[in-house]
Amino acid sequence: MTRPRLPRLRAASRLAALAVATAGVLLTVATPASAAVPTGRYVALGDSYAAGPLIPTQVDLNCLRSNRNYPSLVAASAGSSSFADVSCSGATTDDILYGGSGQLGVTVPPQLSAVTSNTALVTVQIGGNDIGFSGIIGDCAEASLSSPLGSPCKNRYTAGGVDQLQARIVAATPKVTAVLQAVRQAAPGARVVVLGYPAILPDTGYGCWPVVPIAYQDVPYLRGIEKSLNAMLASTASANGATYADVYTPSIGRDACKSSGTRWVEGLVPQNSAAPFHPNARGEQGMASALLTRLNS
Repeated sequence: MTRPRLPRLRAASRLAALAVATAGVLLTVATPASAAVPTGRYVALGDSYAAGPLIPTQVDLNCLRSNRNYPSLVAASAGSSSFADVSCSGATTDDILYGGSGQLGVTVPPQLSAVTSNTALVTVQIGGNDIGFSGIIGDCAEASLSSPLGSPCKNRYTAGGVDQLQARIVAATPKVTAVLQAVRQAAPGARVVVLGYPAILPDTGYGCWPVVPIAYQDVPYLRGIEKSLNAMLASTASANGATYADVYTPSIGRDACKSSGTRWVEGLVPQNSAAPFHPNARGEQGMASALLTRLNS
């Protein structure tokens, strides 16, 4: 497919080259289920941040989906009567609505087809691939090698006075809206929760180049882009009768620059079982806890 994907694991060789150039045990989710958490059928939609690529145990190699991702943890904690996790690495909003192909090139049906009229809970984590996050990470990491103290990535994406990445977020808004409206039509009585994305880069300061190869002055710029994406997801959820679960705030201080025993998101060279620039098992647990807290609030 030609659509951008987040981060597309077929680009692993590119990331490996960058790694050369720049030369845990899953805990039980403590939040108990309560009457506020729907216990009926639960359907999880989304991309690789929901799927949990390379986190053991992988139960779907085409979608690189783990049975220790946050949807699985939430389903177990809530005691869901039935559970369908159709999240898939590389998914865009189009993959939710129309289907596509997975990492092995095998056809994946529309994720929306798992949402039935008796579904009680639907979680949605999507949008990163729609703005081309894998390409952004690759471009910015490569650019940092020649200008580690500068802002080569920001310069590229704001050339001509227009911020291309902010424009992509605006363009993704109606696509996320279409997903939420389709989910609501398929399951009128379901509680629908949209998750944002956790912190990849530190919430303050200039990062940790070359451990995470993003140029110092590009770190605040990319941090702002992620926050803008999350803000769009929050406002779009609210406008379409869905709940927003903030997973960024609880992830502050647990970004890819932190120690291997603290971070929720891995860097270019993972030190925990996870894909580069993706949540590890601790991050999936953290997102599960944030989601359960939101459901209980």
